[in-house]
Amino acid sequence: MDNWTIEDWEREQAAEQLAAFYLFTPMCGTCAVASKMLTVIETLRPELTIGKADLNYVVQLAEDYKIESVPCLLIHRSGQPMEKIYAFHSVPYLLEKLS
Repeated sequence: MDNWTIEDWEREQAAEQLAAFYLFTPMCGTCAVASKMLTVIETLRPELTIGKADLNYVVQLAEDYKIESVPCLLIHRSGQPMEKIYAFHSVPYLLEKLS
């Protein structure tokens, strides 16, 4: 997963394909588990566009999207917001959401 800036996210969400932006904070234990799950997903589905950012460095994005907690996965398709996921549940659950 590449580290994205707000500009990277804006560029990717405008594309015609699905894009996901994983938001975390370094001291969040649940975020560490979510990161591992997304690493597995990237291995299984390398064609997916998934970026990540430390929420402490993209504060404006947190305000714009009204991020309530971390971890958070923002999913867009063709520039349209589809979903904001806070409970990552399992790898199969996330694969379904990213299909």
